[in-house]
Amino acid sequence: MTTDYAAVSVCDYADALPRKQFMDYQIRCLWDGAPRIAGPAFTVKCEPGDHLMLHAAIYRANPGDIIVVEADDAFAVAGGNVCAIAQRRGIKGFVVDGVIRDGAEVRDMQFPVYAYGVVPKPGAKKQLSPLNQPITCGGVLVNPGDMVIADEEGIAVIPKAEAEDAFAIAKKRADKDAGMTLDEWQAQHSEKVESILAELGFQED
Repeated sequence: MTTDYAAVSVCDYADALPRKQFMDYQIRCLWDGAPRIAGPAFTVKCEPGDHLMLHAAIYRANPGDIIVVEADDAFAVAGGNVCAIAQRRGIKGFVVDGVIRDGAEVRDMQFPVYAYGVVPKPGAKKQLSPLNQPITCGGVLVNPGDMVIADEEGIAVIPKAEAEDAFAIAKKRADKDAGMTLDEWQAQHSEKVESILAELGFQED
């Protein structure tokens, strides 16, 4: 049975992962209301000012993959047609340490793109880089096949070998929170906070 990594929020993965596995908060979905996406990383490195390898990747990534891109923010690495082809091929979305263009088209087609923003000017198609090699995106080392989960709370990258364990921890947290009323949560929270305050010697003024 395939694990549904998108079944729980990125926030729940915080119980399972260190801070270094969460991308820069400025990389966000470019349209509101995007669904949570999860899938193995197909990694791309675009040389500065160039986007050739992302354009190559949309024909090489597998359905269900998330294309994760190391780029710069001076030139757009993709536009509406590239996103439409990726969507047609079953790619879950893009996570880009850079920018794209045609934001309105991407929103209208409801294709999830996480990036720093949009820039009208596209890059060139002149420079080769290896596909599916380790890259850095949003400050996180991403290896091919690492599990990527992205939603409005942020972007988590789980090393492939740790994915099942991380999901189990995240699901346990999600189920625990879902099974508690706010009153129950408050009671536990208040007790914990007051216990820590007392342990640290906090005194009221």
